[in-house]
Amino acid sequence: MAQKKGQRGAASVAADDSEVVARVPLQAVLLADSFNLRFRPITLERPKVLLPLVNVPMIEYTLAWLDSVGVEEVFVFCCSHSQQVKDYLKESEWTKPASRFSITTIESHDAISAGDALRVIYEKSVIRGDFVLICGDTISNMNLAQVLCEHKERKKKDPLAVMTMIIKHSKPSNLTHQTRFGTDEVLMAIDPQTKELIFYEDKVNPSQRVISIEKTLLANNTSVYLHNDKQDCYIDICSPEVLSLFMDNFDYQHLRRHFVKGLLVDDIMGYKIFTHEIHSSYAARIDNFRSYGTISKDILQRWTYPLVPNFQYFGNSSKVKLDREGVYKASDIVQSRSARIGAVTLIGSGTTIGNHSVITNSVVGQGCTLGNNVCINGCYIWDNVIIEDDCRLNHAIVCDGVHLRAGVVLEPGVILSFKVEVGRLITIPAYSKVSLRPQPSIQDSDEELEYADASSAIIESPSITSMVSSRNAESTPNYSVMENSNSSEVGIAGVGYIWSTYEGENEEEWRHSIAPIPEAKLTELSHAYHEEPDVSYQFVNNTPVSGELQLDSESTGFDDGDGGDYGDSADFDKEVEATFHRALTGVNQETVILEINSLRLSCNKSHADCVGALFFSVMKLGLEAAPHSSNSELYQNISKEINKWKDLLKHYLKSVDEEIEVILKFEEICLETATELSPLFCTILSYLYEKDILSEDAILLWASEKEAADESDKIFVKQSESFITWLKEASEEEDEEDE
Repeated sequence: MAQKKGQRGAASVAADDSEVVARVPLQAVLLADSFNLRFRPITLERPKVLLPLVNVPMIEYTLAWLDSVGVEEVFVFCCSHSQQVKDYLKESEWTKPASRFSITTIESHDAISAGDALRVIYEKSVIRGDFVLICGDTISNMNLAQVLCEHKERKKKDPLAVMTMIIKHSKPSNLTHQTRFGTDEVLMAIDPQTKELIFYEDKVNPSQRVISIEKTLLANNTSVYLHNDKQDCYIDICSPEVLSLFMDNFDYQHLRRHFVKGLLVDDIMGYKIFTHEIHSSYAARIDNFRSYGTISKDILQRWTYPLVPNFQYFGNSSKVKLDREGVYKASDIVQSRSARIGAVTLIGSGTTIGNHSVITNSVVGQGCTLGNNVCINGCYIWDNVIIEDDCRLNHAIVCDGVHLRAGVVLEPGVILSFKVEVGRLITIPAYSKVSLRPQPSIQDSDEELEYADASSAIIESPSITSMVSSRNAESTPNYSVMENSNSSEVGIAGVGYIWSTYEGENEEEWRHSIAPIPEAKLTELSHAYHEEPDVSYQFVNNTPVSGELQLDSESTGFDDGDGGDYGDSADFDKEVEATFHRALTGVNQETVILEINSLRLSCNKSHADCVGALFFSVMKLGLEAAPHSSNSELYQNISKEINKWKDLLKHYLKSVDEEIEVILKFEEICLETATELSPLFCTILSYLYEKDILSEDAILLWASEKEAADESDKIFVKQSESFITWLKEASEEEDEEDE
């Protein structure tokens, strides 16, 4: 196969003369099975990798990235719904002659874990050198050249270095102990010099104040940091020995919980795992419904560029065009003049939107019909969905072929699986999961099981007809489904079963839901957090004999982010902007403030950081709010947004320091992000003063601090010279009057 440009860069970077003579193509193993139950009931009917992510199957993003980094051979392992995966790939562009890599599917009906999958791959003897190990629900735009080079060079010096894990900064919330992707806090101990992984724990108990460590792990490491602010991207560079290690130990089932942790404590074989941290690139895996929503928003906001909706890799790119405020629309949609499409939204091909309907912060698939007065916020509507008049959908997932009759309300967190029908005026309670498939009675606690087989028992449920009769006799006038229903129909003329939650699941449903964490839960967690003593993790090499490391808030072994400020700030700004966008969809400001405060605590940020990020979001909104052909129109747009959000900004302006941060952020925006604002700097600065967002003291102090600066750093002070002079004179007059 002809070698593409990306491969030449990636493969040759670490190649010496001997490798050139016998060159091995860069290979990848793609696991097209997640081996967990988190996307039930949807995955009972379709494999997770074929579920649409911003109207494109998840596996397309993974394959597009593998193509971009120069992979030449991809081995796709299929288990659950394997025929669907094979059929899809057979019809895709990736198997056409023009494709720059080859795809081979490997099928097994016996594998129930990633470990089993890799053992099957080993038995096929298809891997000939270092390979990329990735799941088909992973999205990334990183360049592999550097990490491949590091891995190969390290392996030359140390044959026991068999794996390199990709990680990224992502500090979990102090309130939920989860990242923005809904994944649990992970603890990693890493040698800061060699980047060797010493310790890995993905099942952290937040209330636990002691961490047990094997003392021998520290014997050869003079300096080790324990991180709780790293995200495991689930992208690994592996040597062929990794596959043989799975064959040698059948206890290795889960990639991290068994294999990685097992290798780290195995002092006999001595194999080593290293890490490679990315900063400006994107990498994340869709682990649950919350990460599905988060990554969808990241794609719409183009953090994953070039893997965005109008990118050439995806077949529908020519039909989707990017408009202002992050709105993507297919060219053939039919939209009523009175319908409104809000920010960060995508509308797929062939969709019709009725009168006075409002869609915000959502993705709508192809061939959908939305009636009149429909309100959709924070939802993911897949293909060929019919939503009749007066329906209200809030943070829900609606799969292909669903039919919602007039007046239906979907509360936050609802999942409607394929072809479910919901009768008129029905309210589906928060976090409900509805499917045409009856619910299996066995809920295996082991996450290695993907789906129940055909012989599995189901929860006994009455027929639709009998339940309709019962509902007619007992229902309230609006026929709303009771929240404590086990398995029941979903309304008159409705088809589907509401799945029950198992013991202990109700309380935790909010953690992985597509819906934002409820305000009441955030308040509860916030109170609990402030009642507990401040705790961080200590990891030092003078461990006691027991191997237990005590938690100590004054630990010097905790990596608090030194050297990672760029990623930390970028992540924080992105989080604040996403939270601010929720305010645009109708979330009240008190909730936005509560969420930003939670971010501030979890990221160890100041009020100045918060107001700087908020100010940037407001200015960006003003820039994108409406077309402008002159500075006057641009100023009107900006001043309108500042006036609208001034109270939110003022909440974080606790002192002159925060006000100066706003001015500095404004300078940065004018110089780097939105240079069209530069001529308006003085005018907008004056407006901020007029609206009591900035005080006279802050502006004058900013100007005085610039006096000793370089000329290049005085651009906006000089532009504002007349305004600053006026402020000084007004201040002097006030002083004279006081005297």
